[in-house]
Amino acid sequence: MDIDLPLIWAAVIAFGIFMYVVMDGFDLGIGILFPFIPEEENRDVMMNTVAPIWDGNETWLVLGGAGLFAAFPVAYSVVLTALYMPLIIMLVALIFRGVAFEFRFKAKRTRHLWDLAFIGGSVLATFSQGVVLGAFLNGIKVEGREFAGGAFDWFAPFPLFTGAALLVGYAMLGCGWLIMKTSAELQQRMFKLMTPLSIALLVTIGLVSLWTPLAHPAIAERWFTLPNLFYFMPVPILVGVTLLALLRAIKQHREIQPFVLTLVLIVLSYTGLAISLWPNIVPPDLDFWEASAAPSSQAFTLVGTLILVPVILAYTLYSYWIFRGKVNVGEGYH
Repeated sequence: MDIDLPLIWAAVIAFGIFMYVVMDGFDLGIGILFPFIPEEENRDVMMNTVAPIWDGNETWLVLGGAGLFAAFPVAYSVVLTALYMPLIIMLVALIFRGVAFEFRFKAKRTRHLWDLAFIGGSVLATFSQGVVLGAFLNGIKVEGREFAGGAFDWFAPFPLFTGAALLVGYAMLGCGWLIMKTSAELQQRMFKLMTPLSIALLVTIGLVSLWTPLAHPAIAERWFTLPNLFYFMPVPILVGVTLLALLRAIKQHREIQPFVLTLVLIVLSYTGLAISLWPNIVPPDLDFWEASAAPSSQAFTLVGTLILVPVILAYTLYSYWIFRGKVNVGEGYH
C-alpha cells in the first residue's frame, strides 16, 4: 500500500495553520479590541485572560512554517519570495506585541506606550496575515518552479480587503473569548460589541465570496460546476445558520456559545478556502505533488512531527485546563 506523503503533509500543515488562526486569533483580537476599552483596570483583565497561554499559541505558526519548509521546499521558496514584505511586517508586529505583553505590567509612567505597542502589534500582525491570505488566493506567478512576479504583487485591492476582513474575524474571536472569561461590566460591553462585529463579519464573508469567483474564473468553475456545487453548497447555508444562532446567543447573553459559534464560522471559512484551492499549494498552478520534497525527507520529518504534535496538543490542553475559569479585576498571573 502506497502512502501519499504529500497529502499527509498538506493535512498536517493545514491543521497547524488552522490551530494558529484559532488560538492566536483570539489573543490578537484582544489587542484589536483595546481601543474600545480605555479603562486601565479593564485592560489589565483583558490581558490577564491570555497571559498564561498567549506565547504557547504561537507554537502552531512555527509548526506550519517549519512543515512547509520540510515537506514542500519549492512552495516555501516561492511563497516567502513573493510575500517577504507582509510576512516580515507580521513578524516584527508579533515581536512588538510580545514585548508589550511582558513590559506593560511592569511599566508605570510608560504603560500607555506599551498599550499602543500592543494595539499596533496586534492590528498590524492581523492585517498582514489577511494580506498574505488574499495575495495567496489571488495567485502567485511561478515560472520554472521559481517566483516570477514583482515585490509588490501583494499590494492589490483584494489582499488589502482580506486584511481588513481578518481584523473583523479576530476581533470577534477576542470578543467571544472575553465574554467567556470575564464578568460584570466588561462582559456586558463585549456582548454589545459582538452584534455589530457579527454583522460586519457577515458583510465581509459575503463580499469575499462574491469577489473570489468573479476575479478568478478557475475558482468560479470549481464552485459552480457539477458535482462540485453539491459539495460546496452546504458551506454558505451553514454560515447563515451559524450567524443566526450566534445573534440569538448574543441576545440571550449566553457565555460560551458566542465563542464556539465564531469558531464554527472560522472552520466553515477555512473549509471554503480549502475547496477553492485544492489541490494547489501555490495557486493557481503548483500542486502538492509538484512542490513536495523527496519521499525519504518527507517520511523522516513526518515521524518527528507525529510525535511532536500530540505533545503540543497535550500541554496546550493542560494549560487551558489549569487556567480555566473567569478573570476578575485585581486578579491575574503577572
